[in-house]
Amino acid sequence: MRIKSHWFRNERKKTPQEIAGALAFVIWRIGDNALKNTRKADFEIAIGTQYFAFLTEFLVFLIQAADRIAYRQLPAETRFVFTSTLANRVAETLAENQGRLMGNSITEHKQHFIDKLNQRAGEYAEFNYGGDGPGFAFTRYLAYCMREVMDEKDITWVIDQMMSIEAPEAVTMVEKTMRDLFETAPGQPRTRKTATGD
Repeated sequence: MRIKSHWFRNERKKTPQEIAGALAFVIWRIGDNALKNTRKADFEIAIGTQYFAFLTEFLVFLIQAADRIAYRQLPAETRFVFTSTLANRVAETLAENQGRLMGNSITEHKQHFIDKLNQRAGEYAEFNYGGDGPGFAFTRYLAYCMREVMDEKDITWVIDQMMSIEAPEAVTMVEKTMRDLFETAPGQPRTRKTATGD
């Protein structure tokens, strides 16, 4: 999965809200990609409640990872603004998609996500996320949470799918995106190589 994570406009330092807004879009794409990959790997994830339960757990995991990365770079108050904005933007995107597919109030869907995020935040707080990424227990907790989402026949196998494939790839993308977004200098536009007649 390719993601764009550089600023291309000016060298003005971006606010925590701007960075969180850009990251929210990327995190949504990463979560959606993990869902597609898991379904391609022959896990049954039915459209509807189960589909959004999977997305909720994976997006919560990614927000927790982003918050730990922000801890390395931001003072406490700025980090709070960043993570709050990120959580709300991701929640809005999920709620809008959930509302379109399942009906009910978008506000209710958003609140359900925020409630789950707050619950899981306390649980993930028990696990280490260092300079080299999440500790074993941090990633394993995602796999444990996914057991509640999957059908019984997939419960055993989803642990390996999350720990060996989906979580490491997703965290790598979040780490890279945040490194790029926190840079103040804009990225250089790519030049297209063209063939010549020489």
